[in-house]
Amino acid sequence: MFVYEIKISTGDDSLCAGTMDTISIVLVGSRRESTKQTLDHWGQDFLPGAVDAYQVTCKEDLGEILVVRLYKEQYMYFPESAWFCNYVNVKCPNGQEYQFPYYRWICGYVTEEIQQGKGIILTDSVHPVIKKQRKLELEEKRKIYKWTTFIEGMPHCIDVKSSADLPPNEKYSFKKSVGFGYNYITSKVAVKFEGLLDCKETWKDFNDIKKAIRVDGTTNSELVTQLWMEDSFFGYQYLNGTNPIVIQQCLKIPGNFPVDVTMVAASLGPSTNLNTEIKNGNIFLADYKVLDGLPTNIINDESQYLAAPLCLLWKSPKDELLPIAIQLNQTPGKDNPIFLPTDPEWDWTLAKIWVRNAEFQVHQVISHLLRVHFLAEVFNMATNRQLPMGHPLYKLIVPHIRYTLDINDLARRMLVGPGGTFDESIVTGREGGPMLFVRGMEGMTYNSLCLPDNLESRGVMSVPNYYYRDDGMKIWKAVESYVSNIVHYYYVTDEAVSKDAELQAWVAEIYKEGFLSNKSS
Repeated sequence: MFVYEIKISTGDDSLCAGTMDTISIVLVGSRRESTKQTLDHWGQDFLPGAVDAYQVTCKEDLGEILVVRLYKEQYMYFPESAWFCNYVNVKCPNGQEYQFPYYRWICGYVTEEIQQGKGIILTDSVHPVIKKQRKLELEEKRKIYKWTTFIEGMPHCIDVKSSADLPPNEKYSFKKSVGFGYNYITSKVAVKFEGLLDCKETWKDFNDIKKAIRVDGTTNSELVTQLWMEDSFFGYQYLNGTNPIVIQQCLKIPGNFPVDVTMVAASLGPSTNLNTEIKNGNIFLADYKVLDGLPTNIINDESQYLAAPLCLLWKSPKDELLPIAIQLNQTPGKDNPIFLPTDPEWDWTLAKIWVRNAEFQVHQVISHLLRVHFLAEVFNMATNRQLPMGHPLYKLIVPHIRYTLDINDLARRMLVGPGGTFDESIVTGREGGPMLFVRGMEGMTYNSLCLPDNLESRGVMSVPNYYYRDDGMKIWKAVESYVSNIVHYYYVTDEAVSKDAELQAWVAEIYKEGFLSNKSS
């Protein structure tokens, strides 16, 4: 007789992680598989945080244990209860141990097969048992993870009517839900307490804005209230503010932004001029043409307004980035003047405020929602649909896409959906917002998503005090080193990459559902 020792760990993230259902197991080996055996001790098994030990007895040696098959079935008349299985470990009679990590919810009365923890790329030499398991796994996941179109021209997303329809393993954990709910409720209460939640009156002075800052303020937000009017801080925000990826080196003044040498002479000083500073690489541009012509919202029965500005900045000898010219719309003319630091104080200040308003629209819609959230959803969906859990890239990626579908579903319903935050308080609104998403996709390239290429193409590699770049490159290099080591371990040659059918299907699906979603073809 051959006795296999089994250890099964149940999650402890939730008090509901355990189950009352009957759990049975089959060990699938390279030679044969065991008979189905119910895992049952005296008392309740699979309590939250528990590691339960069992034995499976076989008449013959199973060989290498390739797959563990778990059966979750009804126990007596008790209702079904979901189970969070951390892992299954198997120790063979010869002392060999195999690990089967899972760390997922098992819901309903189902059969789940778990492959060994080691990453495996499908080749002709892979055991048929593993090939079959992976094929069945992907077939089942494709039934659950289905694509749909939320807005034409945007990356495609998961097809669910509400967060309740999301796959169980894509929903917030109990702790995450509690934390998110607490923060949401307390912020609403705080805003209500400050009299801002239902406020429809115009703020009378800048002190009113401090009410909003008190709700969720920090030391930095208090500092901003002191520095926001200074030109040096305005420029600094392009480097280290909420959206430090817009500014680019200006090699030639755009034809629709007729700034000449005389206009900015007072800002640059007598020792230099605009042409010299352009030649020296010290002139930079922030261009918001992506906002041009967008329809705007109506809030509290009042039409809203949106600029599509161009902002010229200069790196001074003190290594400060200073705004030296602002045009609020894309078409030059007498009704679209160029504002300068030498203008009356509040003319210049209002011009900078309009630029900051444009910056908010681009950051919120393109830099944040599109590039961070909705593109990440494409990777989540493609990973689940095309890469089985035993694939090394699945193991590499999956920790970084957790909760993506849940937060994105909330964003589609509560932010950009009908009656959401965009409708209630954002200038672009429900009509202009989707158009801005599409424009963001049209202007997106692969290189723009790669930090080193992005920085190089914008000509900002040598800009001083650019901490976003400095910190970002440290993170990029650390991730690149870590990922490269893993990828090169599994893919020794380019041929190995091209022959991995699962990997190629993954790449093709990302391209089709993410980057071709705004192409008519």
